[in-house]
Amino acid sequence: MLEKIINETSNAVVAAIQGADDIISAVTGTVKHQIVNILQGTGEVSQAGIEGVTAVASGAIHGASKVGTSLTDATQEIMHGAISGVSHVGGDVVEATQAAARGVVKATSETGGDIGAVAISTVEGAIKAAGDIGADSSKAAEAAVSGVLDAAGDVGSDALEKVRDTLLGSAKLPRDVVEAAIKGHHTSK
Repeated sequence: MLEKIINETSNAVVAAIQGADDIISAVTGTVKHQIVNILQGTGEVSQAGIEGVTAVASGAIHGASKVGTSLTDATQEIMHGAISGVSHVGGDVVEATQAAARGVVKATSETGGDIGAVAISTVEGAIKAAGDIGADSSKAAEAAVSGVLDAAGDVGSDALEKVRDTLLGSAKLPRDVVEAAIKGHHTSK
């Protein structure tokens, strides 16, 4: 089921990007549409729904990679689409943020992308999307950091260290929020 969602989303993103003048809006809209359909199809935002959010985010990265779109640019829009889609159906935005972040970083690793740069873009996208829908940006940032670290830890200790160092070294992110999320994360040293 999750592999089907990944493939469907990847194909939908490829089709949207290839037929669009505004690639960024195409990615956001496609991801939001996929999320809304999955969550409405499950009837509730259950564990299956959250796993669907991870799968959609992963599929979107795979799709963007197939057509040569910048993964760092696509990531912000994937996060925006996922968060706004979950918000649209009344789901838990924080939990979905963490799930989408996991999917984005996992897929970036699978496609050979730069997980450090994508990690920063993931957190930036979560902060912006949360602000756009009126959710708590700090909680979204913490959830995104946690999801990024979960996925990086699954990739391996080198990936986890790279992502942790990249997040801490980024001037674009709120350092206090990043430090707190890393300190509270179960894979922290």
